[in-house]
Amino acid sequence: MKRTVVRYKTKPEKAEENARLIEKVFQELRAKSPDGVRYLALKLADGSFIHFSTAEGDVSPIPKLEAFQSFRKDIEERCIEPPQPSDVTIVGNYRMLGEE
Repeated sequence: MKRTVVRYKTKPEKAEENARLIEKVFQELRAKSPDGVRYLALKLADGSFIHFSTAEGDVSPIPKLEAFQSFRKDIEERCIEPPQPSDVTIVGNYRMLGEE
């Protein structure tokens, strides 16, 4: 299973636009309902965003989504701190990820 965390900070005037673009990704995910993928996006009070995804296998279907490609298109222009992706290992999980 592939697990990825991405953290970045938007410019204050771009945070709401960024959130709207993320919501479109979630709309497309709900419409297409790809198997084996989980995705969470958080907005912190300081304008940072954290995305957490899991995908069965080595490749996530999320980057192939049209809405995600639109989200990624101008991300660097919306950011103060660019996206920093990292593979992640779960140390503990209590009912957050649907795994018992």
